[in-house]
Amino acid sequence: MDKLNKPAILVVDMLNDFVYGALTCERGKAIVPATAKLLNAAREKGVPVIFCNDAHIKDIDRELALWGDHAIAGTPGAEVIPELGLSERDYVVPKRRYSGFFQTDLDILLRELGVKTLVMTGLHTHMCVRHTSADAYSLGYDVVVAKEATDSFTEEDYISGLAYLKTCYGADAYTNEEVIAML
Repeated sequence: MDKLNKPAILVVDMLNDFVYGALTCERGKAIVPATAKLLNAAREKGVPVIFCNDAHIKDIDRELALWGDHAIAGTPGAEVIPELGLSERDYVVPKRRYSGFFQTDLDILLRELGVKTLVMTGLHTHMCVRHTSADAYSLGYDVVVAKEATDSFTEEDYISGLAYLKTCYGADAYTNEEVIAML
């Protein structure tokens, strides 16, 4: 692929609680530098950067029964990790379920920005990245994955997530350098 068709970078759940807090993913810490590099390159090229973040309501959201309290809206745990340098030009879409599209304004934002291709980054390839990719595909977006800017709790979860995205949504996975070259 030479160039991505009207891309945006979608950053899923790179939050304090997922990287350092209540649901720490040690592997998530390892992708922080590569993710920051990709986001900075996208910003320099004028490619939209959209953070799609868990923002749960305590004692109400279903996911909390499975995963315990994490990323509670309005708490530090629900904030984007500082290393990613949230910019005033970036967009933030709160979510209460795995998919960034479910009952959010992500789709209308992408359409208003003219986005055709989503570059998936963040946590977890087998869960939130997967469910967001499913809805993106169903809504007609092309999906690609930045390999060095995504991960999961385990290598097995990461690999199975990437395989699922490829098999079900045609989502090719690229290195950050390949993605940057295609922006």
